[in-house]
Parts: sequence; C-alpha cells; structure tokens
Amino acid sequence: MLYHPLAMWLTETSLTAGEVLRAFHRDEPYLILGSAFTTVGVVSVGYCLMRRRFDALLVWMAVFAHLYGQRLWMNSGLLRMTIPDSEFFRRLSAATDYLVPIPAFLFFQAAGFLGRWGRKITVAMVALFAGLVAGTVLAGALPSFRLINNSVIVVAVAAMMIRMLLLRGDRDFTVVRIGLISFGVLSLLDNLIPGMKVEPYGFAVLLGSFGYVAARRTLKRDEEYGEIQRELALARGIQHSLLPAGFPECAAFRIAARYVPMNSVAGDLYDVLASDGEHIGLLIADVSGHGVPAALIASMVKMAAISQRDHAAHPAELLRGMNRALYGNTQGQYVTAAYAWIDAENREVLYAAAGHPSMLRLREGRVTEIVENGLLLAAVDSVEYAETTVELEPEDRLLLYTDGLVEARNGAGEIFGEAALSAAFAASARLSPAEAADQIIASVQRWSRTQDDDLTILVCDFAGAATSRPGTPSSLETRFSEKPWRASD
Repeated sequence: MLYHPLAMWLTETSLTAGEVLRAFHRDEPYLILGSAFTTVGVVSVGYCLMRRRFDALLVWMAVFAHLYGQRLWMNSGLLRMTIPDSEFFRRLSAATDYLVPIPAFLFFQAAGFLGRWGRKITVAMVALFAGLVAGTVLAGALPSFRLINNSVIVVAVAAMMIRMLLLRGDRDFTVVRIGLISFGVLSLLDNLIPGMKVEPYGFAVLLGSFGYVAARRTLKRDEEYGEIQRELALARGIQHSLLPAGFPECAAFRIAARYVPMNSVAGDLYDVLASDGEHIGLLIADVSGHGVPAALIASMVKMAAISQRDHAAHPAELLRGMNRALYGNTQGQYVTAAYAWIDAENREVLYAAAGHPSMLRLREGRVTEIVENGLLLAAVDSVEYAETTVELEPEDRLLLYTDGLVEARNGAGEIFGEAALSAAFAASARLSPAEAADQIIASVQRWSRTQDDDLTILVCDFAGAATSRPGTPSSLETRFSEKPWRASD
C-alpha cells in the first residue's frame, strides 16, 4: 500500500491534518506577508545589482524587508510544528529578531530622518543590536536580551513617532511619517497587549512608505545624473570647440596634436595663435586641477591668449599679457603655459614658458631640451618673462607637452619621467608627426594603465623656408578671421 508523504509525516509526528490545517489558517496572513516582504527585499537587491550602483536607501530597505519577512516565517506556528524545538533553532530565531532593527536604523540614517545626531544614533543602535546578536549566538536566547530588545524598540519607536509628529518636512517626510506612525501604533499594541499580533500589518504600511520614498529618490537621482551627463556632454563639446579645428597647410610646417583628457572635460589646452605660411605660433597650457573647474579656467586661458595675438611674434610679451589678464580671475587655480613662435624665414624658434615643462627638439636622433621658464600664470601680478631664440634646421622636430606625460605612474609608483619621454621622442624620428604623437601617447599609456592626469602633446616638423601657396592668405590679420582649423592628422 502506498502512502502520501504528508500522511506519512503526520503519522510519524503524531499530528492530525486538522491541527496542521488550523495552524496554517491561523498563520496564513503572516506567511503571505512574510513572502511578500522577502520578495520585496530580493527584487530591490536585484535592481541594485542590475544598476551596478550601491543605493543605500534601496539596499537597507531590502535587507530590512527580507529579515522581517524571514522572522514572520520563523515565528509562525506552522513552522514550529514542522521543526523540532532545539537550542540551535531558539538561538537562530532570537538572533534574527535582533538583526531586524539594524537595517531599519541604517535606512533612516540614509534617508536623513534622524536629524543631525543621526550618525551617532545609528552607530550606537547598530552596536547595541549587533551585541545582542553576538550574545545570543554565544550564550543563548536569554530573557534579559529579549527585555533589552523590546525596551529599546519601544523607546525608539515612541521617540521616532514624537519626532515625526513635531517636525514638518517635504512630501517624502510626510509619507514616511504616515508609515512610521502606523507601524509604531500597531507595534506598541503588540508589546502592551498580550496575544495581539497586528505589527506585521503596520510594517506593510511602513514598507510601502519606504518603497515610495526609495523609488522616488532613486528616480530623482537618476534624473539628476542624466542631467549632469547631458551638461558634461555639452561642456565637452564646448571645450573641444576651444581647440583649433585644424592646422594650416603649408610647406614649412607639419603639425599634429593629441589630446587625451582624464575626465569628460579637462584643463589642458593647445592653440595656433598665428600662421601665415612662414611663421606659426604654438601655445600649450595646463590648468591646475581636473574636471569642470579646470575646464572653465581653460576657456579663460583661451580668451586671454586670443587677446594677446598682437604679440604673437613675441613669446615673452604674450605670456606677460596673458598673466595680466588671468591674475585675480582664476579662483586660486594656476596655469602653466609654453609658447613657441617658429620663424621659417629666419630658421629659428622664439620660446618662452610659464612654469611649464621644457620644449624638446629632435635633430638627427638627438633630443635637446630647450629651457626658458618663468613663474606660472595667474599667481602674481606684473610678472616679466624672458624668451630664448634657438636656430632650426630642416627636418628638426619640436615637441610641446603637458606634465601628465612625464608624471604618469606605473603600478609600482614610478613616474614615466623626462628620460623615457626623450627616448620615446627620439624613437619617433622616422614617423610622421601624427604617427609620432600616437606612438608617444601609447608609450605613456603602456607605462601607466590608469590615467591620473590629462595628456596633451604637440608635434611640429620644420621643413625649412617656403613661399606661401597661391591663394593662401599671407596676412596674419586675414588668417585670424577664418574658421579655426581642425586638429586632425
């Protein structure tokens, strides 16, 4: 004869089907609520994992709901009928009871409902209930632990209810206040009236209010994040428009630039301030700091440089004018800059810098450092700068760069350094300017897998004096009025 598993279990445990059925009907609302609370917790955690972002409101609400749901199941009469009473189960049940308040206080702290003392209160409560959990695991489910738990919960719930009634807040505060007062009243009834078991219904209302606030704030943060991303994209487009849209086509010079910002926007800048076929003025600058503040200052540097175009053939005077324009207007940010006026007709380069890394010249495989530095821009008013003149020969290559290249660090904390940059520059002798720029940037990126600063370089090949092409404007003033050149190969 075959027996149904339920019938066999009832026979072995001496329970009747009627007893089990009565226990199920008595616990049915709490079993349903426990399943619902647990499901809410699992779904909330899954949502956070899908977004790959830690959201304190959702996470602590999820843990709170999950633990509360498990506690309802563990305290149900049906479960106690099916699991033999043991010391292990008593300790597990009591420890779960003491765990439930921990994520509750963490949620209130994350939501900002505990006021200015919220962090200290949360730390104290978490420490207290964690101690109760540890004590239960080690010493057992002592009545004194239960008394401490119930007393603290009653006082905390009563204090929170009073605070919620006295304070005024926004819509989120009002919703949570309704949920908390509902939960508090029913919780106090459970603790004051023996046999009363209405707290889970209050928790359902409280969880609903938590869910509303958490969802609303999460959506609001997502909207704000999206708006920030759109603003950053617009700022990135504006910043790229500050860079020259291209380089002039002439027989005397071949130029390439590479600009690799650390963030969406950056504080590095390069520009062509003048060009007439026989002369060209190359500027490179680096604003201290990173991100949006540095990018805003970079736009000011661009305007300051444009305002000094009349001094394009005199690097020292150009930097002096830029410093005068920037001083007192950069909110404590400083700027390093270097400017080179390349004269193909006289085969020379006039160079000046303001706290910037030195320019490098590559000739017949040998790298020479061109040094002429002054105080960085925007630090002190009325600074005088000096310039140096260096002769050029056909096939000479010049390199202007920002300090992000030489200060790049590998996993051991070692910097890339000037020597490695000079070696990479020398190795690019047989490459085109664009290929050389790519190769130098790649060398730095291989050295440092993580980028901690903006990377910008200008590579300029000097071919010798050349006559302007027919139809090419030779007047600097006319050239300035044209659309900027695109900084492409």
